[in-house]
Amino acid sequence: MRVSPEVFFVVLQTWAFAVSLAIGSFLNVCIARMPQDRSVVSPGSMCPSCGHKIPWYENIPVLSWVFLRGRCSACGTKISALYPGVELLMGVLGLLLFRRLVPDLASVDAAHLAAWGIFTVFVAMQVANTFIDQKHRILPDELTIYAAPFGVLAALLLSYLGYQGHLAINWQQSVVGALAGSGVLLLLIGGYWLVRRVQGMGFGDVKLLLAFGAFLGIWAVLPILMIASLVGLAVGIPMMLARGQGMRLELPFGPFLVAGAMVWVYFGTELMAWWIPYGTLASGGL
Repeated sequence: MRVSPEVFFVVLQTWAFAVSLAIGSFLNVCIARMPQDRSVVSPGSMCPSCGHKIPWYENIPVLSWVFLRGRCSACGTKISALYPGVELLMGVLGLLLFRRLVPDLASVDAAHLAAWGIFTVFVAMQVANTFIDQKHRILPDELTIYAAPFGVLAALLLSYLGYQGHLAINWQQSVVGALAGSGVLLLLIGGYWLVRRVQGMGFGDVKLLLAFGAFLGIWAVLPILMIASLVGLAVGIPMMLARGQGMRLELPFGPFLVAGAMVWVYFGTELMAWWIPYGTLASGGL
């Protein structure tokens, strides 16, 4: 039976969504175990209440939670809706990224599919960072500074494959981006300490922006910081006013940095075109 190109492309998008759902299922393990410095590989998934080892058919993203009615099949303990929520979030983000990086059948090749795989993993890491930082006020090294070298390697691989689409950078932009990302935040932290004699930001944020620069390049650093600051103000000011405790409010900055990175991942090309002088510089090399 001959399949039309349109149907084949729909099948590819369905595959991308399913793969992203599976990644979301793994993210739940990372979010639960990384803050406790536990292995994300072994032992396998189990109920945190009774220790019931979860078989594969009870670990199907989203569907298993629905069929089990949100409860452990062994002890009946309620399973948080956060688990299918993370899976569904990752599924949607992965599908949207596929449509962005592989917009049509003409772009279905090794370079574009590799770009989708790389940046889907990048997005997945930021989903995990957001939930972990929000709850535990930490950003795991495995998802920040240890990930940065892979950003440089990813730039090398995509350049080798001839990828020139959305989010394409060379290895020089990756290296300089990593240095600039971490350097800018270190300067801000140092300046704030000199003025206030307190540390206004954690070093996990420095490592996070280092990884952003490695994966997204030098030209992403400033927009990410600007967007993160604006989102932080939009969230923080109403919270400070509601609490009536002055201008002191502790919020993890990681999720705001992730918000800036996600805007760049999905709309970076448009931001470059809109910000004409910035885009002109970027198109000229570093």
